[in-house]
Amino acid sequence: MKRLLQAPNLALATLWADMLCGAGFAASVQRAWAGSIAGEIPPDQALPEVWLQDGNRCDEARELLNSWQSAPHRRWVCSQCQELVEGPFEQCWNCNAPMPLHAI
Repeated sequence: MKRLLQAPNLALATLWADMLCGAGFAASVQRAWAGSIAGEIPPDQALPEVWLQDGNRCDEARELLNSWQSAPHRRWVCSQCQELVEGPFEQCWNCNAPMPLHAI
């Protein structure tokens, strides 16, 4: 196992680990509850961490996380319900219709 990164909070650590698992990486969150002892230990030592089972895939996992974190911001109108959708979304939040190809 090898530490991939330290997360600013448990929500992001869990989200990133789950997304990596969905992409085929064996990832887990370590020090999930260490925040409760911040003050007893330095605060930066109490942050949750994302670890990979296969330490040889760290660079690949970092690249994938970076691509997710820098998703393009788009603005498009849903062809089914005419709702304005903003952000990196590829599906309408209102009716779940897929983003039209011309919006890519």
